[in-house]
Amino acid sequence: MYVCSCFGITDKQVRDHAAAGSCTPRQIASATKAGTDCGSCVRTIQGILGRGACPRREQLEKGNTAAVLAADPELTAVAASVPAVVPAPVPHLAEAA
Repeated sequence: MYVCSCFGITDKQVRDHAAAGSCTPRQIASATKAGTDCGSCVRTIQGILGRGACPRREQLEKGNTAAVLAADPELTAVAASVPAVVPAPVPHLAEAA
């Protein structure tokens, strides 16, 4: 069954991408363009994805960000472009007084 008429994306393609780690309609759109034109298929894609297991989310919860980045070149590029943020030390109230 076609899910996205604009780009000819089927429910099987959505399920295949979900099995490969695309857990949200935005990630499906990034992989297939489904949902990026008229948007009428986004709710159907959400229904297909449901609230089931997500390999990417499971890896992140385990703290295995390297595996998630390795599986998605686009995320790797984004992660490389974001500077590391080191929080500034917060002085104690006693020191500030």
